[in-house]
Amino acid sequence: MAGPIIAVTDTVFPSLDLAKAALAKLNPTFHMSKSANADDILSVAKDADAILVTYAKLTGDLIRQLTRCKAIGRFGLGVDNIDLPAAKEKGIAVNYVPDYCIHEVSDHTMAMLLALARKIPLSNKLVQAGRWEMPAVVPLRRLEGQVLGLVGFGNIPRAVAPKAKAFGLRVVTHDPFVKPDVLKAAGVEGVSFDQLMAMSDFVSVHAPLMPATRGLINAAAFAKMKKGALIVNTARGPLIDEPALIAALDSGHLGGAALDVVTVEPMPKDSPLIGRDNVILTPHTGFYSVEALRELQTKCASDVARVLSGEKAVYPISA
Repeated sequence: MAGPIIAVTDTVFPSLDLAKAALAKLNPTFHMSKSANADDILSVAKDADAILVTYAKLTGDLIRQLTRCKAIGRFGLGVDNIDLPAAKEKGIAVNYVPDYCIHEVSDHTMAMLLALARKIPLSNKLVQAGRWEMPAVVPLRRLEGQVLGLVGFGNIPRAVAPKAKAFGLRVVTHDPFVKPDVLKAAGVEGVSFDQLMAMSDFVSVHAPLMPATRGLINAAAFAKMKKGALIVNTARGPLIDEPALIAALDSGHLGGAALDVVTVEPMPKDSPLIGRDNVILTPHTGFYSVEALRELQTKCASDVARVLSGEKAVYPISA
């Protein structure tokens, strides 16, 4: 007997063997979209029983045209590319994997913070060009005693905190949804957003992307920061108002930025962020490790299999 049809909108994986293995008991048929274009997605997903999606946009208009879909599995942490209210209206269960790359992103955050603080890329650039010149990279400040402000205190920043404290950083956070006892257990001080921006030597962005947080780090926020403070973003690009970031760098008020995510990905080749000695850029690789991708595929597809079998997902998300 033929099993369910699984539509795959897009993928970053070398293969989908692990996802297919997690769904194998259902004897599914997989249909891969030619591109992340809405028409191409609809051509394979309209009559599918489930959808596996990575970065493609599943808009309300697209979701409302699905005829049989019972489950949408997101290969990732966030679901800002899925119209959740539309999925709820259609009775489609949406699942994601909120815990698959906690180690990787928290490590990447610290790596970027350290590289920015110690000016590693600039030092390497100078030495590679034949310039063995310490004066070109000073001043450098001792990490111990400086303040790291975590914008958001979900799973990833909770993993960042002890790593940062191991370097002697004082850690504060702003997250209105986290209870005081959680902060106390982590040894992290809860402060207001304005206080965090004003007191932090390093600001690391970890908030989810939603209408209320889009452009959260804007010109007003940058103005509140200490002169020379540094910012790291390993969450979502649009959390930072990019023109405001560029203006803060141009003025010299912001000391530097380390970004694994930007507003438009891939980053345009003419982006004003490229070519700056005080900006570190990585191509949205913070989540990546061989182990993380194995975990991601298996957990996401296993939840889709559960839903199609009439069971509850382990990692459901609701609108």
